[in-house]
Amino acid sequence: MNTMKIQTIAFLTCLTFTNVMASGITTVKNIKSTTMDTLELTQEWDKTFPQSDKVEHSKITFHNRYGITLAADLYKPKNAAQEPLAAIAVSGPYGAVKEQVSGRYAQTLAERGFLTIAFDPSFYGESGGMPRSLTSPEISTEDFSAAVDYLTTRDDVDPERIGILGICGWGGFALNAAANDPRIKATVTSTMYDMSRVNANGYFDAMSVDDRYKLRKQLNAQRTEDYRNSSYELNGGVVDPVPEDAPLFVRQYHDYYKTARGYHRRSPNSNKGISKTSSLPFINMPILSYIGEIRSAVLMIHGAEAHSRYFSEDAYKRLTGDNKELLIIPGANHVDLYDNLNVIPFDKLDRFFKEALKGK
Repeated sequence: MNTMKIQTIAFLTCLTFTNVMASGITTVKNIKSTTMDTLELTQEWDKTFPQSDKVEHSKITFHNRYGITLAADLYKPKNAAQEPLAAIAVSGPYGAVKEQVSGRYAQTLAERGFLTIAFDPSFYGESGGMPRSLTSPEISTEDFSAAVDYLTTRDDVDPERIGILGICGWGGFALNAAANDPRIKATVTSTMYDMSRVNANGYFDAMSVDDRYKLRKQLNAQRTEDYRNSSYELNGGVVDPVPEDAPLFVRQYHDYYKTARGYHRRSPNSNKGISKTSSLPFINMPILSYIGEIRSAVLMIHGAEAHSRYFSEDAYKRLTGDNKELLIIPGANHVDLYDNLNVIPFDKLDRFFKEALKGK
């Protein structure tokens, strides 16, 4: 064994010992970190979709690895054939809350026999975390694994039959979580955004290196202002009114988030938006770097007419294995997959999850 190899082993042994010691020292703190904040959860039905009489609905909370308490709606099929059940955690779109899109998906899948939760990500909606209306490539991914933590510990859930479903920006976070968390046995993305790519390169990769440098200067100047003002300036949400020269997809976002169709009082997109500096970490942190290592089943769904279609198509090319599928819905745009029941392929979702989560 050469000297370099011996030195390397010695270093790694020392590092491992240090981690073990640190783990022992912080045991008490780790126990305390699981004490969840008390959240004020709305008990009335305030969703943008009607309540189903085929499922039981309740509010639950769980915490992530950062000690942030997350709020979720739990949907459980009435008169379930048998327990424990296969379970699915749902979140998204980017800038939305569980009362909008994710809850519709979760409730519909519960009607088909799954135990589901639709959760507000950290810093959104009824979930905890300060400052408000913030997104983070790491924490937003972590929230999916935290949902798996919660589901795994429920007596009525089979821990070997847990899947996740991410919509829009949370589709990218779902893929990132699936790459890092083998407990996730099936992943669906619907009308996915790659938030790292769109923040670093702009729509359709139109930004140059100089453009990106200017953006970094602008966002870091905003950091200075935010610190000086002791508050975080928001990006304003979906533009309202829509300028006459706005792209079609901007009008489509407005038609959902700013009208009775999808407006919700706790939704960042429907109101004042997300903090401007939330874009910064995405520029330097490509969240889809390791999706080629996902071994579990993946189904990616996108509308043929969606401006965002290229995100799913390019991500799909990086997946490996014969258990991956890309489904393009003819005629559908990005927001059709939010709430258009004639477009969202729930029969396909049902078959995919039942096959992927059938267990041993």
